[in-house]
Amino acid sequence: MHSFKVGVLGATGAVGQKFIRLLEQHPWFTIKALGASERSAGKKYKQAVHWIEKTEMPADAAELEVKECDPTQFKGIDFVFSGLDSSVADEIEKTFAEAGIPVISNAKNYRMHEQVPLLVPEVNPDHIDLIKKQSFSSDGSGWIVTNPNCVSVPLSMSLKPLKDAFGIDEVVVTSMQSVSGAGYPGVPSLDIVANVVPYIGGEEPKVETESTKVLGTLSDRSITFDEFTIQATAVRVPTIEGHLLSVAVKLQNAPASLLEVEEAFTGWNNPIAELELPSSPKQPIRLYKENRYPQPRLHADREGGMQTAVGRLREGTVMDIGYVTMAHNTIRGAAGGAILNAELLAAKGYIR
Repeated sequence: MHSFKVGVLGATGAVGQKFIRLLEQHPWFTIKALGASERSAGKKYKQAVHWIEKTEMPADAAELEVKECDPTQFKGIDFVFSGLDSSVADEIEKTFAEAGIPVISNAKNYRMHEQVPLLVPEVNPDHIDLIKKQSFSSDGSGWIVTNPNCVSVPLSMSLKPLKDAFGIDEVVVTSMQSVSGAGYPGVPSLDIVANVVPYIGGEEPKVETESTKVLGTLSDRSITFDEFTIQATAVRVPTIEGHLLSVAVKLQNAPASLLEVEEAFTGWNNPIAELELPSSPKQPIRLYKENRYPQPRLHADREGGMQTAVGRLREGTVMDIGYVTMAHNTIRGAAGGAILNAELLAAKGYIR
């Protein structure tokens, strides 16, 4: 039986709130400390936060006193989840790791660090061995693990069966990203209502690099990135939750038929299934045959928001195949993905 006391950094933000909602009644993890800015420190959480989740604020979290994001304020905590903004995450996360408190982060700051795993448990669970190479704390008790960008998660999930079956040469992806991906208060209403914004600052470079690290190979001290290239376009659309991606792939070994590609998706084996992690979806990738599916409004919440949907699978005219894929951006692509990372790390004995 696993039982851990956890903290949440950036607890008043949109991702921090998602952590708090998803961790309510979690069988392994209990929130014992919340961290936020100096402005919120010293207040009860219910007084410090503008709650934007769909459900009521968990009663236990509501009464916790918010602390500054200082490891001396988190004594007795086994590890922390970080929903910090990237503008402050760099130094704060490093300080916690140096103090011997593991950090499981949603922020972008350490994703490309040579010894930090960029983890999607169903895709690259072996990458957690990089933790042993980290030197944030002298005894190795403090370390950092990150989860990818909310587009890179469904992209790498959907590419994994294709890589295993055929190999990948090139990928062109256009992401149609919901407004919740911009945080709160997010995109001004006059910019997004009945409109599409064809640019999201800083998004495309992350999509073009992160999946090649996730799908890369673990070596002695780092990850050898996969050599396939990605061309990404990131677009903001007026949906609320669920990022939909249009993907075209050139494969290294052409399939004999589209049926062979379908079988690559439906026959793919989840490498962590036997661990029975609490947040792990029973069917991590679902292939839809209906041309109208998947849709964010209908399918983003499937399996608690942790399933990756694939549909519109078809032969290509320029590339070998095309398809769409979709996942819940603030659950699978953010807080829920980080919680699944923590469950894997606990099951493998990295969190003690």
